[in-house]
Amino acid sequence: MKTFCGRANPTTGAMEWLEEDENYDYHQEIARSRYADMLHDKDRNVKYYQGIRAAVSRVKERGEKAIVLDIGTGTGLLSMMAASAGADFCYAIEVFKPMANAAVKIVEKNGFRDKIKVINKHSTEVTVGPDGDMQCRANILVTELFDTELIGEGALPTYEHAHKYLVQEGCEAVPHRATVYVQLVESKRMWSWNKLFPVHVEAEDGEKIIVSPSEMENCPGVPSVCDIQLNQMPSRDFTILSDVVTMFSVDFSKPVRSASTYYRVQLEPVKSGKAQIVLSWWDIDMDPSGMINCTMAPYWVKSTSAFQWRDHWMQCVYFLPNEEPVLQGEKVYLTACRDEYSVWYTLQKARGEEENKAAISVESPVCRCQAHLLWNRPRFGQLNDQNRTSQYIKSLMKVLKTDSVCLCISDGSLLPVLAHYLGAKQVQCFFLSLVYYFFFFKFFKANHLEDKIKIIEARPELLTSSHLEDKKISVLVGEPFFTTSLLPWHNLYFWYARTAVTSHLASNVTVLPQSASLHMMIVEFQDLWRIRSPCGTCEGFDVQTMDDMIKNSLNFRESKEAEPHPLWEYPCKSLSDPQEVLTFDFRKTVPQHSLSTEGSVNLLRKGKSHGAVLWMEYHLAADISVSTGLLQISNEKGNCEWNPHCKQAVYFFSSVIESETLSDIPSAVTYAINFNTKTGDIAMDFKL
Repeated sequence: MKTFCGRANPTTGAMEWLEEDENYDYHQEIARSRYADMLHDKDRNVKYYQGIRAAVSRVKERGEKAIVLDIGTGTGLLSMMAASAGADFCYAIEVFKPMANAAVKIVEKNGFRDKIKVINKHSTEVTVGPDGDMQCRANILVTELFDTELIGEGALPTYEHAHKYLVQEGCEAVPHRATVYVQLVESKRMWSWNKLFPVHVEAEDGEKIIVSPSEMENCPGVPSVCDIQLNQMPSRDFTILSDVVTMFSVDFSKPVRSASTYYRVQLEPVKSGKAQIVLSWWDIDMDPSGMINCTMAPYWVKSTSAFQWRDHWMQCVYFLPNEEPVLQGEKVYLTACRDEYSVWYTLQKARGEEENKAAISVESPVCRCQAHLLWNRPRFGQLNDQNRTSQYIKSLMKVLKTDSVCLCISDGSLLPVLAHYLGAKQVQCFFLSLVYYFFFFKFFKANHLEDKIKIIEARPELLTSSHLEDKKISVLVGEPFFTTSLLPWHNLYFWYARTAVTSHLASNVTVLPQSASLHMMIVEFQDLWRIRSPCGTCEGFDVQTMDDMIKNSLNFRESKEAEPHPLWEYPCKSLSDPQEVLTFDFRKTVPQHSLSTEGSVNLLRKGKSHGAVLWMEYHLAADISVSTGLLQISNEKGNCEWNPHCKQAVYFFSSVIESETLSDIPSAVTYAINFNTKTGDIAMDFKL
């Protein structure tokens, strides 16, 4: 059997379906899974163990046998905790077959074969009875079905079904309850991930302002949560407008309803401002008394200094449909609507109770402007970054002349508008997707430019001189940015597109950016290393089988691959200087042969070499560059500041070299990097 997997093809700028070995999909799932992160989450594991021990004790004190149902068992960890806490029998449900097989091995290895039955099914397909998967209903329900939003992985319908068909009435549940908290804030930075701000352009004939279509201004956006490491958001980037309040809670020991509903709280703003964002997180009580609590609260809420880092549960940023001015002390109502899998928020001024009740609709918001479907949150942030835009404006001013014929190749870019305002005689642009075409037609219209900028409905390789009205292109521009790009170098599609249109370029064409370079640096991560680090034992249980499985999956391809991560959320320190390793000259066409380089990078600081970070820099014009990665190394310790709108490529080393003193530092890390011009992919290898 073969599996078809979507992969970005940097040579065509398109997503393509590749036929892969049947195991490929599962290896990707395992290799990129959060299992290691969960096993390293000491706080979660300790609290679950305490909660399970307490639940087993309560059942035993009633003189009953302790029968446990563990839904989504994964490695079998929670079932093993229950068995060693004295449970009489555990049914461990796991729908993902490779994971269920691993759980069987782990359970056997730890000596619980007679106490734990692993069932490879979805919990809704599990049967109960003498001939069923379970002999009888369970009286202890243990699950870990939560994501950052709490309900995004289908926890509610799963609990609803379990209470109806798989557990006894009045059962114990671990966790016992979950509570969702919210706080209202104003934040230009976070709001810039959801709306397009006006762009100011100083042109020869006065200031021009680029605005978005009115339907974009009033669009509620999409209901998908924006989950981030809120602990990396500095307090200067948001203003707190309300106290933290409880939005809703779910008691898992009683029947759960998953049907759409809403919750409403009254807030009294502690400060006047523009309500734009609802920050949210949850905690779980492992026991009815709430003594065993595991919380996702961010740094300014949590009193304790002992932070548990985790990547499988973070915090949520929700965007209100529109910003609402609020006044200190003047009460407002915050409404949370939810369906089975997602939550969204609205804010109303406090009016008569009846009037407020009437206004509630539990309909999920729908993006009407298309921008929220085309651009993800970092892309909104990038387009709103005035510093970045000014670099492009400065570069365009250097290269544009009054007779310039300009072609723009980038997805959903403001460059065509900038080029027009800065004096290009003729501006054309490509959009690789039809959706962009419709959106940008409206966008140009909102700025009265529909007859000034021409959208070419063809792919670069199909460009004809009639598209260009028989003119040659004198200025070719790109950011470059393409929606299908996952890794930094995927945006090199610009180079392939530039190569495809060569015959339409003037002999003295200016290409902006004129070139790009790939950069690399060796780093020590504060925490991100945990997602790829073997665990060995977890709370006294041997989970080596899982480590081996992840390692095997990471090695499934001969060359390990780099993976994209937004490093502003994941602090690291540089152990080496940044180094330029490859350059790509856009003034020339893509060469037939591969581009490769070998070299070494010196380690300058002591620390653990967890991996290499790679990013692109684009050289727009003389002395003007934009970096998609490192912005600066901010102090002697080597702390790094990263571009917040881009994901950087992280290549985790398979073995970590620890150097405590400078004398025993392996003086260098050697590397070999190869850019295959036929596929647009980069292969890399590092030796410590």
